[in-house]
Amino acid sequence: MPHNTEEKAATPATGYKARLNSWAIARLAPDTQREIVARFRSRSDAEGYMQHLTQTTPNAAFMVVFDCQREASVI
Repeated sequence: MPHNTEEKAATPATGYKARLNSWAIARLAPDTQREIVARFRSRSDAEGYMQHLTQTTPNAAFMVVFDCQREASVI
């Protein structure tokens, strides 16, 4: 029996799963724009990873944000 290989629209389950990782780390660009570097389920996880990022990349500026509008992410 052939299977439907067309991509289906987002189901309520995938919409819920997409909303789980609302905490994000944004890299601040000089032109006052931000790009999302990573997403997390909890703020404390995001803050812990941000500490790691600031130690490994001291020349970049990062901030923890609550992103309720999910757009494309860098990673």
